[in-house]
Amino acid sequence: MEPRSHFAAIVEFYGTHKRMPPYREIMRLAGFRSTNAASKLVRSSSHSSSSIRTPKECSFPSQSFSELRVLGTDEAGLPAPAEEALLDTLSLDEYLIRNKEASYLLGVQGDSMIDAGILPGDSVLVERSADAKDGDIVIAEVDGEWKMKLFWKQGRRVALEPANKQYPSIVVQKRMRIAAVVIAVIRKYHA
Repeated sequence: MEPRSHFAAIVEFYGTHKRMPPYREIMRLAGFRSTNAASKLVRSSSHSSSSIRTPKECSFPSQSFSELRVLGTDEAGLPAPAEEALLDTLSLDEYLIRNKEASYLLGVQGDSMIDAGILPGDSVLVERSADAKDGDIVIAEVDGEWKMKLFWKQGRRVALEPANKQYPSIVVQKRMRIAAVVIAVIRKYHA
């Protein structure tokens, strides 16, 4: 089993049990014969400055496991303290990512997708896929250039549409390869 697969098994364990496994459980998950090998896996995976500790002080990067409190909904105002109530917790990994191995982030440059709410400086979460449905925002290579556009197909005709009227549609004449489909937009307002 590859180290990346070991880590995926541990993430899956965490998702199911909502706790980090101890060394003996990591040993079983990874197919190791000793807890020493599990300890080495933990040490090699804990390069992040923020980490979660397992019962025996094993640590893994917390960005793969973080959950946020869900306090309710808001109509673009501030909730009154009396209205705040913990409804649930939500893992952004579980909420946004269906296939972790096929997902990655891309930085956004340019303004051709602003009417779809994708602005310069944003990041988009994408999932590798060659399949796209009408209206999906795709990352596609068209005649040797990479584009992020809305995908539309009519019969044999394929068009990639910008979400900004200042830019023309791209009707694929020669070659197009879809690399990924956009799943989410991530925008950081404050540094």
